[in-house]
Amino acid sequence: MKLENKVSVVTGAASGMGKAIAILYAKEGAKVVVSDINIEAAKATVEEIKAIGGDAIAVMTNVAKEEDIQNLINTAVNTYGTVDILVNNAGIMDNFEPAGEIIDQNWERIFAVNTTSVMRATRKVLPIFLEKNAGVIINVASAGGLQGARAGAAYTASKHAVVGFTKNTGFMYAQSGIRCNAIAPGGVETNISASMTGRSDFGMGRIMPGLAINPRNGKPEEIAKIALFLATDDASFVNGTVITGDAGWTAY
Repeated sequence: MKLENKVSVVTGAASGMGKAIAILYAKEGAKVVVSDINIEAAKATVEEIKAIGGDAIAVMTNVAKEEDIQNLINTAVNTYGTVDILVNNAGIMDNFEPAGEIIDQNWERIFAVNTTSVMRATRKVLPIFLEKNAGVIINVASAGGLQGARAGAAYTASKHAVVGFTKNTGFMYAQSGIRCNAIAPGGVETNISASMTGRSDFGMGRIMPGLAINPRNGKPEEIAKIALFLATDDASFVNGTVITGDAGWTAY
C-alpha cells in the first residue's frame, strides 16, 4: 500500500472529490481525518472507510473559521499523533457574476472558503512538517485558477490565488522536506453547484460557448488518483506546480 501508516487530513471530504480522495487514501493504508461542515455526511464517509477495513474519524469543520481549522489539525494530532498529508479540497462556487455584479458579502465568503482556509490549514500543519522535515500539501484548485472563464470573477480570482499560494509554498519549503502542489480539475461530477445562491444570466451567457468544447466531465475518482500520486513518493520530484485533470479542456 502506497500510504501505509500515513495520517491524512482531507477537507470537504463528505462528498465529491474530497470523499473519493479520502476513500482512496484509506484503501492505500492511510489514516484519514474526514473534515466537512456536513458532519452527518462526513460520518457516512467514515463508515464507508471502516467498511473496507480503513481507519478514519470525522471532524465537523467550517473551513471559513480559524478556530475550526485549529480544532481540525489538533484533533488529527491528538488522535493519530501527527499529520503527514493535508488535502485542502473544500470549496464553493460563485454565481458566475462578472466584476460589475459582485456583492462584497459573496466575494468575502468565496475567498474565506476557497483561499483563506488553504492558507490557515497550511500555516497550521507547517510546524508539524518542519519538525520532522517531511510533509505533503495538496490544494484542489480548478481550471478556473488557470483560465479566465470557467466561473465568475470571484471564484476565478480565488482559485488563481490558490495556484499562486501553492507555487510560493512549494518553493519556500522545498529544502525542508515539504512538497506543495495543486490539482486543477475541469468539469467534474460533484455537488459544488449546490453552493450557488443564484446565477448571473450575463455571466452564464459569456461562459456558455466554452462549455461546448469540454471533451467530457470527469469522475471524482479520477481526481482522487491524481491526489494519490501527489501524496506518494512517486511524486518526490514534483513540487510547487499544478497538475491539470480536465480531459484536455484547457488545451484548446
